[in-house]
Amino acid sequence: MIQTRNLKKSFGAVQAVRDLSFSAPDGAITGLLGSNGAGKTTTLRMICGVLQPDNGWVRIDKPVGALLDHIGLYPRLTARENLAYFGELRGIPPIQLAQRIEQVLSQLGMEAIADRRTAGFSQGERMKTALARAILHSPQNLLLDEPTNGLDVPSVRALRSLLRQMRDSGMCIVLSSHILEEVRLLCDHVAIVSAGRVVAQGSPDDLCRQTDTESLEDAFMKLTQENLECLSTL
Repeated sequence: MIQTRNLKKSFGAVQAVRDLSFSAPDGAITGLLGSNGAGKTTTLRMICGVLQPDNGWVRIDKPVGALLDHIGLYPRLTARENLAYFGELRGIPPIQLAQRIEQVLSQLGMEAIADRRTAGFSQGERMKTALARAILHSPQNLLLDEPTNGLDVPSVRALRSLLRQMRDSGMCIVLSSHILEEVRLLCDHVAIVSAGRVVAQGSPDDLCRQTDTESLEDAFMKLTQENLECLSTL
């Protein structure tokens, strides 16, 4: 379970996140849906502790894994060696780590690339390795920032299937996206983010009912436009 309340974060004169609150339950995929620059990435970075909020709080009940970007893989190391290195940094005992690496490689279908250097990896292979790193310590909560960016259709479909399996095992998954169709297909719960705050929450069907619209796209446009009009009058 992940909860945020009244989060705020500014960078100089730019207020990236303003009074943002949402809840993400276990056994569900929660989507932060918003346009580029809405504050989604800043919010995820505050949740996992990379950024300190100016105000508000974050509550996480169990360990968290995060895939905020694909940067951080060591190109001269193989996928397996990258996992071993980060597992050691997390303090996972050697025998347990070796077993866990094999489990994750199998879970993500990475056997064919496990012993290749990551320097020559495709975007999808890099994503898989970064995701393996994020779940290596068996976290109950998982944060993903635009996880399908740059992936081809087969890789996107494989990722969706994997995330659904993780959800069904009881994990709490929070992902950010600006792609409406991706959120509609994958997320059980959606928090619409506009100009640094959550303007509505619920299932895609709930959001359509709240706004008297027929599609998530129409609901998103109506809610974000209303929020921007409200802010312009302040």
